[in-house]
Amino acid sequence: MRIETLPAGPIETNAYLLTSDSGESLLVDAPPQVEPAVRNALKRSNSRLVAVLVTHGHWDHIGDLAAMSRGDVMVFAHPGDKTWIENPEIMAAYMVPGLTVAPARVDRWVADGDRLNLAGAEIRIRHVPGHAPGNVLFYFPSLDAAFVGDALFHGGVGRFDLPGGDWNSLERSIRNQIYTLPDRTAVYSGHGPATTVGAEKKNNPFVRGGEGE
Repeated sequence: MRIETLPAGPIETNAYLLTSDSGESLLVDAPPQVEPAVRNALKRSNSRLVAVLVTHGHWDHIGDLAAMSRGDVMVFAHPGDKTWIENPEIMAAYMVPGLTVAPARVDRWVADGDRLNLAGAEIRIRHVPGHAPGNVLFYFPSLDAAFVGDALFHGGVGRFDLPGGDWNSLERSIRNQIYTLPDRTAVYSGHGPATTVGAEKKNNPFVRGGEGE
């Protein structure tokens, strides 16, 4: 399965397009203005989008969700962010001025511990609140990869000063849900470059070590 990073929108939010050898693709997050890049990538690879995996419901991660989920594309998200996804106008005070985000549907609300099988890949879901109540990570064991939204960055952590954010929850999420993945796991964040679990456990200035440390 190939992973393509597609940063988009006014604050360069990462979307990730994962394409299997069978020609099925998964999109992790749908930031504003990402639709043309996704459509072009699908055309180049002669693949079909089958699902959008939403790490959390902040506007910069769902700006093109309604557009990307047309037809038979399935949408997966956590119910903690249901209100934001279905009524994004409530985030207007925190959006870039002039930006409009359309309400989107979710086909399946996921929970911590759920497992999905999409595009031939097993996906394990872990709830990682703290940046947003419904932030989840999507872990692909076969790829040694986790898509974590804005919970953890290369050398940083997600903001916890926005509505629904909480530092104590975020720290627990990182220690107990992200740092308990294998050290070799690639961490694909909502902004910036990829990193690994092992590198962040060792070097992240905000949260070091693992569970119980």
